[in-house]
Amino acid sequence: MKVADLFKHRGEKSQSEFMQWMSPAVREYWDDFMQKTQNHQLFARFWDMQRPAVNDEVQTPETINSDQQKAIELKPEAQKLYDQLKEQIGQVIHTGDWLDISQQRIDQFAEVTEDMQWIHTDPERAEIESPFKTTVAHGFLTLAMLPKLTDSVDPKHSLFPTAKMVVNIGLNQVRFPYPVKANSRVRAVSKLSKVTPIKKGLEIEREIKVEIDGIRRPGAIVVSVIQLHF
Repeated sequence: MKVADLFKHRGEKSQSEFMQWMSPAVREYWDDFMQKTQNHQLFARFWDMQRPAVNDEVQTPETINSDQQKAIELKPEAQKLYDQLKEQIGQVIHTGDWLDISQQRIDQFAEVTEDMQWIHTDPERAEIESPFKTTVAHGFLTLAMLPKLTDSVDPKHSLFPTAKMVVNIGLNQVRFPYPVKANSRVRAVSKLSKVTPIKKGLEIEREIKVEIDGIRRPGAIVVSVIQLHF
C-alpha cells in the first residue's frame, strides 16, 4: 500500500470513529465538508492526538460526574433531598396554579421594559390587524412570571423547603410555541431532568412548560437551571 493510501485509510477509519460521536444534524453535513476541504490526512492526525493511549483510562461524562459527586460531601438535608430527587428524574414534580395574564399586566410590563409594540398594547389595532385578533403578552413577560408560576417565591408553597436559598442560574433553552393572548390563564408544569451535587448543595435542571388554558400548544417551553444552597 502506498504511503498516500495509508494516510487516506487512517483518515477514513478515524472519520468513522469520530462520526459515532456526532449528532445526526452535524453528521448530515460532514461528507460535504470533507469532500470540499480534502482534509482526510489532517483529520486523521488530529483525531489520533485526541484518542487516549492503550493503557489510559477513558473519561466519559458519566465517569467524570461520578468522580465529582464522590468528592462532594453533602449536608444531611441536602443528601436526603438528593436521594429523593434521583427517584423523580423524568417525572413531573410541580404543577402550579392558573394565573391571569390581563391587559393591565401586559401594559405594566411594557412600561417597565419600554417595549410598547402595538401587538402588545393596542387592543383596538390588534383586533383589526393582528392575526390573533387581540393583543398578546411579551414572550419575556411569560419568562418573568416563571418564579411565580413555579411557586419559587412563595414560602408557603416552596418546592424545596429545606433549602436556605434558591439561586436562578439561567435557562438553557427557550421556545414560544404559541402566543399568550391577553386575558388568558397560564400555569407552569415542571418536569425534573437532572440533579447534580455541588459544593453548596444541589443543582437542578427542569423542563418547564407554560400551559395556556384551553389551548393545546404551550405558551413557552424552557429548560431552567437552579441551585439549592443549604
